[in-house]
Amino acid sequence: MDTAFLDNYRFLAKYNRWMNQRLYQACETLSDEERKRERGAFFGSIHHTLTHLVLADKMWLLRFASQPTMFAALSPALLALPPGSDYTSDLHPDWADLIHTREAVDVAIELWLAEMRPDFLLSTMHYANTKGVPRAHPAWQALTHFFNHQTHHRAQAGTLLMQAGVDMGVTDLIALV
Repeated sequence: MDTAFLDNYRFLAKYNRWMNQRLYQACETLSDEERKRERGAFFGSIHHTLTHLVLADKMWLLRFASQPTMFAALSPALLALPPGSDYTSDLHPDWADLIHTREAVDVAIELWLAEMRPDFLLSTMHYANTKGVPRAHPAWQALTHFFNHQTHHRAQAGTLLMQAGVDMGVTDLIALV
C-alpha cells in the first residue's frame, strides 16, 4: 500500500517536535514570571498558550486512541486528564513539568504515526466534541486539524515571544528539509 499520504503526517510530526523544541528553548530565556505574564493573547500568557497546546493534543490523541484501531504509543497514562478538564485548564503550572510533558507527548506522536497503517487515515472517526456533540469524519481530516491547531497556537506563542524581545528564528516547515 502507498504510504505517501501517511508519510506527510509523519513529516508533520517531525516538524511539530522540532518546532516545539525550538519554541521551548526560546521560552527558557524568559523568567517564569515573564512566561506567565498576561499579554492580552487568547490564552493570556505564553505559558498558558503552551499549556493549552499540550492539553488539546492530549484531548485529540484520546479521540484517536478511542477508535477501533489500537495504538501502543497512545498510552492511557500519558493521555490521562483530570475530570472536568477543558481547553482552558492549566494542568502544568510548573515549567519543568510542562517541558517534560510536551517532550513525552511529542515522542508519542511520532511513535504513534510510525505504527499507524495507511488505511487508518481513510477510516471514519467517531467521537464527541467538548460540548458532547457526536462527530464523524475521515481520520485524515482530524489529523490535519491536529497539526494545524498546533501550528496556529505556536505562532501565537512566537508572537508573544517577539513582543517579549525573544526571536526564535526561522519557523518555516521547509527549513526542516
